[in-house]
Amino acid sequence: MRRSIVIVVALLALSVLFVGSLSLLVSPSTTDIGTNEAEVSPRLTSVNDSESKFWRFLSPQERFQQRSPINVIVRGDTADILRTMTEESDGDWEAIETTAASGDAENGTILEEEAGHATGVEWGEAIGATRYAWIDPGPDERAYWTDETAQLQDGDYYGHRYHIRLYESPNPADQWIAMQGHTEHFDWFTLRHRVDGVEAAQSKIESDFMSHPQVDTERDVRRIYLDNAGPSDANGWATVVELTGMIVLPAGVGLIARKRVATTDTGADGRTDSERVSEYTPDAIDTHLTDVDRRRIAAAYDRLEAGHLILVFTILALFLGVRMGGLFLERRVDVLTPHMIAAVLYPIIAVGIPITTALIARTLERRLDAALVAAGSLALAIWLDYGLVGVDSLPIDVVLQRMLVIVALGLIAGGATKRAARDPRLNDMLLVGVVMWVVVLGGTLLGYL
Repeated sequence: MRRSIVIVVALLALSVLFVGSLSLLVSPSTTDIGTNEAEVSPRLTSVNDSESKFWRFLSPQERFQQRSPINVIVRGDTADILRTMTEESDGDWEAIETTAASGDAENGTILEEEAGHATGVEWGEAIGATRYAWIDPGPDERAYWTDETAQLQDGDYYGHRYHIRLYESPNPADQWIAMQGHTEHFDWFTLRHRVDGVEAAQSKIESDFMSHPQVDTERDVRRIYLDNAGPSDANGWATVVELTGMIVLPAGVGLIARKRVATTDTGADGRTDSERVSEYTPDAIDTHLTDVDRRRIAAAYDRLEAGHLILVFTILALFLGVRMGGLFLERRVDVLTPHMIAAVLYPIIAVGIPITTALIARTLERRLDAALVAAGSLALAIWLDYGLVGVDSLPIDVVLQRMLVIVALGLIAGGATKRAARDPRLNDMLLVGVVMWVVVLGGTLLGYL
């Protein structure tokens, strides 16, 4: 019993160290990503004194919950705006004449510019949960709830993406589209997208329109205060882009290619990164070890079994393989819907990881070693996964859920070892680990965790 308590305490310490503490230190704030569930009376916004107005938030239900703040408004014809954001050029090349004033060529030199999209990003069609906007057409009609005119994305459904929901004005003469843009990643534990923030997406959409050749950044792009800060990292300001009266460029118009110059970074000491790394080669590290350190390393090495390494790479391969498999199937297998892909891959996490962990742990001797290796491997896999999708901020509920699954997998591994199997009383560790794994994953899917 005492050994079981030691293992549980060690697993809790490991989960706090590698998930709890690090997320609090690395993330700007774990409270930035949140939602305001309070239902309020709507305060409506009009665009350039148009008759139609809209509420400055979106809601997952047809009631006034301050969930997703409107952060971009584009004025112009709906069809033109969508065509500007989504249509691809035909890939033609256009030749232009340069002058000596450029400093790069003599007068009369002909350069070729690579054809590209009218703006910086070619937004693709997206799917996502419905969010409702409250629209008031004007004094002669009643206000109503409406779903999206379109959803666009840049990125991957099963990875990280910029996601936009667009809502067009009810009156054609008003010519505006309200947008809600945010960044999000697919969470394989919840099988849903988790919003990371809205500010980065707003900046991306803003810079995307600013790259349009007919947009004057000083005249046609501005920000207005909508007073809808609060959810996520929203600051209450929305970008307004004026496209009214512009001629949308046809496909095939060349855009100037940008060049990047690689540089070698040197620090204040005048050395490159590779020169600094040379200080930490195995030979250099060995000179700093004491005899006590060497004995401890030797003792740890003697406890190492081949099964430990197999367990590490198996957990990493299964967990990260689900992420990479989702991206591969999304990009390469058109016949599978997102729900089909989730149905194929989620059992690898829910069932494959704990069963494989238990089978490998049966070949190991020590409970504590197996528990820590399994829990540490899952913690490492989670952080590598977050690195793949570019997540650097975690809300508290996610931190707690990840800590619980790490502890549960550690208990499964510890309870399945040879030493645990000798004494039936200690198999309670395996039972507790399995029950904890099922409860935590089930509660996560149902929205309780």
